[in-house]
Amino acid sequence: MITLQNVTLYQGATPLLESASLAIYPGQKIGVIGRNGAGKSTLFKLLMGEMQLDGGDMVMPEKLQRAQMMQETEASNRSAVDYVIDGHVRFREVERALDEATLKDDHDAMMHLYADMEELDGYGLTNRAEQLLMGLGFSVSDFSKTVAEFSGGWRIRLNLAQALLQPSDLLLLDEPTNHLDLEATLWLRSWLLKYPGTVLLISHDRQFLDEVVGHVISFENKKLITYRGNYSSYEMQKAERLSQQQAMYEKQQLRKSEIEGFVRRFRAQATKARQAQSRLKELQRMVDIEPAHIDSPFQFRFREAVKIPDVVLTCEDVSVGYTTPLFKNFSITINGSSRIGLLGPTGQGKSTFLKSVMGQQPLLGGKLHFHEHTRVGYCAQQQTDVLDQDASPMLLMRRIDDKTPEQELRNFLGSFAFKGEQADAPIRPFSGGEKSRLALALVAWQRPNLMLMDEPTNHLDLEMVHALTRALQEYGGALILVSHDRHLLNNTVDQFLIIRGGKVEFFEGSLDDYEKLVLESRSAKERDAAPKVRGAAADMQTGDRKEQRQQSAQAREQIKPLKDKIKKLEQQLDKQHQQQTQIETQLADPALYDDVNKAKLAKLVQQQGELKRLLGDTEDQLMQAMEALEAVGG
Repeated sequence: MITLQNVTLYQGATPLLESASLAIYPGQKIGVIGRNGAGKSTLFKLLMGEMQLDGGDMVMPEKLQRAQMMQETEASNRSAVDYVIDGHVRFREVERALDEATLKDDHDAMMHLYADMEELDGYGLTNRAEQLLMGLGFSVSDFSKTVAEFSGGWRIRLNLAQALLQPSDLLLLDEPTNHLDLEATLWLRSWLLKYPGTVLLISHDRQFLDEVVGHVISFENKKLITYRGNYSSYEMQKAERLSQQQAMYEKQQLRKSEIEGFVRRFRAQATKARQAQSRLKELQRMVDIEPAHIDSPFQFRFREAVKIPDVVLTCEDVSVGYTTPLFKNFSITINGSSRIGLLGPTGQGKSTFLKSVMGQQPLLGGKLHFHEHTRVGYCAQQQTDVLDQDASPMLLMRRIDDKTPEQELRNFLGSFAFKGEQADAPIRPFSGGEKSRLALALVAWQRPNLMLMDEPTNHLDLEMVHALTRALQEYGGALILVSHDRHLLNNTVDQFLIIRGGKVEFFEGSLDDYEKLVLESRSAKERDAAPKVRGAAADMQTGDRKEQRQQSAQAREQIKPLKDKIKKLEQQLDKQHQQQTQIETQLADPALYDDVNKAKLAKLVQQQGELKRLLGDTEDQLMQAMEALEAVGG
């Protein structure tokens, strides 16, 4: 178990956490939620030992193996497979030592190193690396390509494969679905559900979170609040809690107003002075509950188009690609109300089609016919790269509109959370999420009646993705959307086109139907092209299988009752935490401290003390059970 007790953590001079506590149990799959800049990535650095606490304590098992997905990859001449295997540091150490022992003809060292290699399952490591690469969308011909030959998005996939290959008890993934297509996202979901260790996952993809996580850690007011359930469950619980908090806050403010009025009226009256002082003490004792900020900071819309033609675009026998077509002879009529989602694996032509519509990539054949009033808005994956990094949000807005009053532009930028000094600051130091948000604002201002969006949710946080979903639902023009975010697709488009194998076809089913199609296709592909274990030492995988089965059976007999006990204790601990929250909620009610409620107050305080003792006992039992499970290899 990993615990944080009364933790304080700063980013420069900015406090991210203050007196925050957290418990993470083995095997939990946890979504980490919070606005950009709240401290999610900083928490990951803390858990990886890359930074120190500014206060409080963190307790982590000594032998815990940790792995995280890196965000940057430098170009190198390492092959894709070798780069992925490089993440398994212990394997590379044994491999180098074995090479040295072989050169020296040191048979004693070689014998021990062969045993180490067997323990690591090192002879099957190349096979596992290849399977991970295939799952993430790489082809067999990609295995030998160097890292330098891949684009930035594919290098991120290499980083993900490397993290998944590393032996780990704790796996930290920061936006792993960025740069994945829907097919690879579905594969990653299946892999994570089978992973036996603990997962902490930052993601803007709410459906992916719903399907993978069973708990949510939320950054709220510099605290870490844990919710049981998936992301949708978290939303419901938080909404209910904030609603109660808002009601409590309003009740408390009313009580404060009454007390202050009483103090003002009776402070000078000797007969009432004692009562006035009593209420002043109550004011000092009370802790303000901050108003619940249920509304998102992002409240934007795409400005209404001046005119929406019946037909905004006609594609006539178009062929799309580079030197050779990715698909050809495709025709379609895009109406002013069309809302189309493009499906298909990476590399089949979805993004290239959007670039061709924008004129950024020449057609290889056919024609595009735009209505004279068609106004296209385009959100590209690399759109932030072309923004003038030395310009401010206001200056970029002025470059596309120098006639609208300045305050109206500032109000619009404010709906994307660019306010005050930030609206006038150069964007170079902005985060990836802030730049993506700004690029979206620039497009939204221009009143498009045909919107082309290529993975618009990359680098956005969940609140902004929610705001974008809502804005696209209200948007009145035509939409062509490429996204791996199934929640966004389900809520904004009403028909699908599949682009794959050189063909473009309408898909009549739902996204659930498409998901089944993808999984069936992947199973068939893996059966046909399953890589074989490679390496000269592969024939050395020997051992007494019967003895191994007997040992495994004995281990299972010891492990099962311990796992059952741990599960029961975790459920008991959850229940006790819920009871603790209920008591603390009651104790926060100012009316409880009136004289008429003295008996009830005393009873609650007694229950609170007893519950703290029970919580301590349960946590001790849980730690002992976990240590026992670790001792038998569970």
